[in-house]
Amino acid sequence: MPQRILVVNPGSTSTKIGVFEDGIELFTDSISHSAEELAPFSTIASQFGFRDTCIRETLAKRGFDLGSLSCVVGRGGLLKPIPGGVYAVSAEMKAELTSARFGEHASNLGALIADALAGELGIPAFIADPVVVDELDDKARLYGHKLFVKQSIFHALNQKAVARRWASEHARRYEDVRIIVAHMGGGISVGLHSLGRVVDVNNALNGEGPFSPERAGTLPSGALTKLCFSGTYTEKEVMKMINGQGGIVSLAGTNDMRVLEAKMKDGDANAALIHEAFIYNVGKAIGALAAAAEGKLDGIVLTGGIAYGAPVQEGLKRMVGWMAPVTVYPGEGELEALALAGERGLRGEAQEYR
Repeated sequence: MPQRILVVNPGSTSTKIGVFEDGIELFTDSISHSAEELAPFSTIASQFGFRDTCIRETLAKRGFDLGSLSCVVGRGGLLKPIPGGVYAVSAEMKAELTSARFGEHASNLGALIADALAGELGIPAFIADPVVVDELDDKARLYGHKLFVKQSIFHALNQKAVARRWASEHARRYEDVRIIVAHMGGGISVGLHSLGRVVDVNNALNGEGPFSPERAGTLPSGALTKLCFSGTYTEKEVMKMINGQGGIVSLAGTNDMRVLEAKMKDGDANAALIHEAFIYNVGKAIGALAAAAEGKLDGIVLTGGIAYGAPVQEGLKRMVGWMAPVTVYPGEGELEALALAGERGLRGEAQEYR
């Protein structure tokens, strides 16, 4: 009997869904949500009914039979730190996401919607590799002051999926390889995958690692402290500089790498410098993790939307290709990754969330 899997990936202004059968995509949809539609909801959790209805209506328009599904997989939200893997949706998980105990994000709705749909059908509901996946080595957690401890928050879903893909394509087990994955999208996360764990990775959300289209990455702490106490900016404004209005959008006035590359091709020297600095910073982050791995690397993977760009591919291959073979898997691949996780869940590989 074929396995049909519905995947649900809620974002801030859209909900992406897809149906996969035995690993083959049957269809995907991206449901847009305008600011006016979302305005009445004071919290992310309160959007549940609205988004759930949108999904059901979209599937109904396609004439899709929900009764044909084997499981539903939702994007994992902001939960307590957990190891990577597939998790069955539980009452404890739903309570944490509904109360936003660990923070509000649209992805919190993934498990709630998946559970509601699956519950009606009597089939399992899963999440997989949420952004809070934490497998860090203890030595990677420490900063130079006791009040600060590294928080593991990164593109775990795509990073884990492409790392497993790389291992499969090289006839290896993910648990037996050491590779560095650089996810380059709206945020940048560079992780060292060692024997099945992401043992070190930058906090891709709020202020670590290379700058990205919208995030400032690592900033000089002394200068940042002076800016915070200058009286010129509010806390909210500073946080926006770090996440949302930092990075390439601050340096070049655009958050689109394609626009930056077009300016570079037109002879814009500043655009060329910013592009070069972007590659330089991502390459340095890869090099740092190569040192952390003591040079024992099987491969380097470039992924995320920015990895589509030939100039970025070529620049990073020149910079880090001598460390290990470089493979490019461009794009986010989140729906496909969720579907693969559903297959693992149906094989009995789901963990208990506790």
